[in-house]
Amino acid sequence: MRRRVVITGIGVVSGLGPDARSLWSGLLEGRSGLRPVETFDATGYSSHLAGYAAGFHAKDVVPKHYRKAVKVMARDIELAVGAAMDAVAGAGLVTRASGAADGETTYPPDRVGASIGAGLIATDVDELAPAFAASVDDDAPGEFSLRKWGEAGINRLQPLWLLKYLPNMLACHVTIIHGAEGPSNTLTVGEASGLLSIGESSRIIERGDVDCAFAGGAECKVTPMGFLRTQLAGRLASTRDASGEPIDDGGRVVRPFDPESPGTIVGEGGGILIVESLETARARGREAYAEVVGFGAAQSRAPYEAMAIGARHADGSVPGSLELGEAGAETGLVSAIRRALDDAGIGPESIDAIVPRGLGVAGPDAREALALREVFADRLAGIPIVTVTPMVGDLSAGTGGVLAAVGALCLKEQTLPARLHAGNHPSWLDVAPAPARAAKLEYVLCCSPALGGQNAAIVLRRA
Repeated sequence: MRRRVVITGIGVVSGLGPDARSLWSGLLEGRSGLRPVETFDATGYSSHLAGYAAGFHAKDVVPKHYRKAVKVMARDIELAVGAAMDAVAGAGLVTRASGAADGETTYPPDRVGASIGAGLIATDVDELAPAFAASVDDDAPGEFSLRKWGEAGINRLQPLWLLKYLPNMLACHVTIIHGAEGPSNTLTVGEASGLLSIGESSRIIERGDVDCAFAGGAECKVTPMGFLRTQLAGRLASTRDASGEPIDDGGRVVRPFDPESPGTIVGEGGGILIVESLETARARGREAYAEVVGFGAAQSRAPYEAMAIGARHADGSVPGSLELGEAGAETGLVSAIRRALDDAGIGPESIDAIVPRGLGVAGPDAREALALREVFADRLAGIPIVTVTPMVGDLSAGTGGVLAAVGALCLKEQTLPARLHAGNHPSWLDVAPAPARAAKLEYVLCCSPALGGQNAAIVLRRA
């Protein structure tokens, strides 16, 4: 028999604050953390808003002896480290981060694993630009010269430059700080990364390879490159009204599952959970937020262009012109959800709430909504949908960990957070504006498709 897995710690860094407590209070209040960008000049982009964690710095949370290592942390790594520190504190774990020696930690180092989702980290433009500027061809002004790059350009980069931008460095720093020496992995599959990582960490606990693991993901899209990629993909919303005036309330812009939504707003954030064996968590007297009872994953069959950017029609018309019902359901997501339900030993009728991706981009949202309707049929209209993108933005690889954190908090508190929605939505989807409210919740589904076609779903049960 496989061991049961519970969530004992939740750590989140997002535009709503530097910890899970800030996220939950912001969701209850119905407050959006999308604000005007201050970290770089966003004038040339369609959006001037982002969900960034203002004031958060890893140096403020890492152990004193580890502060020098922050110099080689890209923002993505800092977010993961901060969320992991928050999760460890919430779980009441003693790790090497506290200075504890072997034998003094809650678990032996080889009984703690990690699986953390990451994005393909964008290089800091301020670091790369001087190197490129030194590589301009003398004989062809404005042209890049590989010879000049080798002679002068590359020398403008610090020796440890690359270590800031390797995706596996999120898990690397988290495991070093906390002394986790069990199985470790990094998943780089966009928005599905976090949920897939939670599934993998749960599996290594179920089969007895470890007793405890870090799980989730983090990513920062609030960079010039992150904005550019999202805009070129046709996903970045315009944050100006019909008269050209800027809209500073991001909650009015991002409208999940609205066929006329102008697009999404990017954010930065991470959600890291501490998952443990139920038996060892009980042995140390720890109460759980929720139990992970089901996990499913699947790959989409749809062509990459249709699924990723795919909100566009064949004639090239803009994403917002796609009506719900014109796009086929995301079959990979349907399969992932059904596998998660089967793994949990329940049917669609048992789910009390759903925490989906709800990106705010018409095409992907249409496919996600239709996938939910294919699984839940007529009952879907009566299942509350918890949407978080209007509050924190598109977190990409950080999405899944935050979705799972919200689902676990809903179960723990027996509460549905407030919901923002300033547009239209199909009548068969419960996503209208709503205040925070008490709810009887036994099972919550968290699910997310990804830009590259991966899909993941987990089922959480009340502890």
